[in-house]
Amino acid sequence: MKKQTIQSIFSLCVLLLLSACGGGGDAVDPDDRPRILVTVGMLTDVVREIAGDAARVEGLMGEGVDPHSFHPAASDVRRIQGADMIFYVGHHLEGRLQGTFVSLAKRDRKVAAMGEKLDSEHLLLDEDGNIDPHLWMDVSLWIEISGHVRDQLTAWLPESAETFATNHDAWVAQLEALDREIQDIIATIPVESRILITAHDAFGYFGRRYEVEVMGIQGLSTESEAGLRHLNRLVDLIVAQNIPAVFVESSVADRNVRALVEGAASRGHAVVIGGELFSDAMGAPGTPEGTYPGMIRHNARTIANALGGEEL
Repeated sequence: MKKQTIQSIFSLCVLLLLSACGGGGDAVDPDDRPRILVTVGMLTDVVREIAGDAARVEGLMGEGVDPHSFHPAASDVRRIQGADMIFYVGHHLEGRLQGTFVSLAKRDRKVAAMGEKLDSEHLLLDEDGNIDPHLWMDVSLWIEISGHVRDQLTAWLPESAETFATNHDAWVAQLEALDREIQDIIATIPVESRILITAHDAFGYFGRRYEVEVMGIQGLSTESEAGLRHLNRLVDLIVAQNIPAVFVESSVADRNVRALVEGAASRGHAVVIGGELFSDAMGAPGTPEGTYPGMIRHNARTIANALGGEEL
């Protein structure tokens, strides 16, 4: 069965569940602010910072959750049904859920794909022409996304426009400082050592913005397969370039990365796992990595430490 057909069936099933979950019977909630549901943590952070106290912002996918292969539980379906507004990244980051969100938007639900508001000139494509959805890896793009979030919130909740504008400006000032900080951290890595190999191809925008050569074992989606030939090519590169470290990701199984380590060892080159990076999900709530700035800062410092740079 074709992938598109499977996704269509999945979306239809979720929509049927949403219809079944409709209706009364829920307890009255004393908090009458609008409820906003956001898919991934990186976007949840943006919406929460800009919305402030004007709305209740909830994340759908928590730490360690892979959005590419996310399957909503019955409780998640109820949360989607109960949300007044939904934000998601789009460009098929959310896998099979994207069809559900598109269908909900056609039914006049307040649903917005924020990644799809960027001009095409900002987007990266893989060799098959698929758009890379990992836009948050470039802080400057996430600043632009933040502007679109402000505008969308203002369109939906115009009575809070001033709050959104004020919160947006404070948030963007924080991200502008973060962008400069990441540039400074990566600049400490010798140019010839700026080769980043990770579990899947999630760091393309990071590489473009901060001048790092990036390679993923799997493609843009973690549901793509890692071919033996590609693994062998990466091992060849690691040995030839004397690359000291490769990286695992918090939301992706580490078996393919460990296969690279073993393959290099079999050819007499010791390469280590340089650390765990946060790609498609942030860290645990209450930790520095549980915020978007902390996640990006952690990644930059981990990469710099493992590839010969300095932690600033």
